[in-house]
Amino acid sequence: MAQLFTPLTLRDLTLRNRLGVSPMCQYSSVDGFASDWHLVHLGAFATGGAGLVISEATAVVAEGRISPYDLGIWSDAHVPMLRRITDFLHAQGAVAGIQLAHAGRKASTRRPWEGTGAVRPADGGWCHVKAPSALAFAPDYPMPEALTLAEIGQVVDAFAAAAQRALQAGFRVAEIHAAHGYLLHEFLSPLANQRTDAYGGSFENRVRLLGEVSAAVRAVWPAEWPVFVRISATDWADGGWDLDASVALSAQLTALGIDLIDCSSGGLAAHQRVLVGPGYQVPFARRIRHAAHVATAAVGLITDPAQAEAIIADGDADLVLLARELLRNPRWPLEAAQALGVEGPWPAQYVRAQRR
Repeated sequence: MAQLFTPLTLRDLTLRNRLGVSPMCQYSSVDGFASDWHLVHLGAFATGGAGLVISEATAVVAEGRISPYDLGIWSDAHVPMLRRITDFLHAQGAVAGIQLAHAGRKASTRRPWEGTGAVRPADGGWCHVKAPSALAFAPDYPMPEALTLAEIGQVVDAFAAAAQRALQAGFRVAEIHAAHGYLLHEFLSPLANQRTDAYGGSFENRVRLLGEVSAAVRAVWPAEWPVFVRISATDWADGGWDLDASVALSAQLTALGIDLIDCSSGGLAAHQRVLVGPGYQVPFARRIRHAAHVATAAVGLITDPAQAEAIIADGDADLVLLARELLRNPRWPLEAAQALGVEGPWPAQYVRAQRR
């Protein structure tokens, strides 16, 4: 039996296989609302055989969106359409997950196909972008305001409230976004965090906010269901966050009840130098899994079934998350099962496609 297609149990929740959908921003929302686009986009991955389908970065406050077109969950009004989506995913045998996010200093920016840089208020952006310190990501990005201590408390509350709405919307996995240069990652990295209070300076201070958010989400999430944290294991930049710090952080998060570390990298520094290649981030998942004794997910240029199988079989990670490869082929899990000699979870409507 291919290890990639064995079930994965986290707490009392079991995924039908070890293939999941990595969060992918669609920049297709109005005022944070999900639409039929999201239903079809995410639903295709469930019918395509993925065990876990994680929604795109979903903003916990309106000003925490990356762009004016991001998905949101800061209002109860966002819940009904999200519930329609999760009901469909679960009916197809997948588990629905949500990534809870705040963009920090990378908020109020353009959709990728519209260029880069800040969106002016006249064009739907907003004036007050928040971050640990008043340091812009790049010259054409907004200049953020440093969060006050009171505002930091509000961030924690917003993540907890968003998690409660996510439960109402039917999600069974919550992932806290602390990667890719967004707010929680900004607090972790000395390249973005120059605070001198209890949330800056030492490692213990810089990880404090992520710890508080993790504890707050874990407190409202059902004990039988898992909470993930996505991190950037390294900033790929001198003087920034690195893998050793990620190992230490992951051990602390495990003690707070976090069940899996989703191991990505980069996005914090505009001058990063990323060494890209097939499976280039898998070593991060392997190191954290074995050094911090926590389940991990591997991501990054994983495109071949044999490659994905080896990641699980060799103990590098517990879960493989795909993104661009699934955009190219939403039925990649079903085709991977065939390639590895396994009977995939084909929908009854598609079984005839197996006949040659």
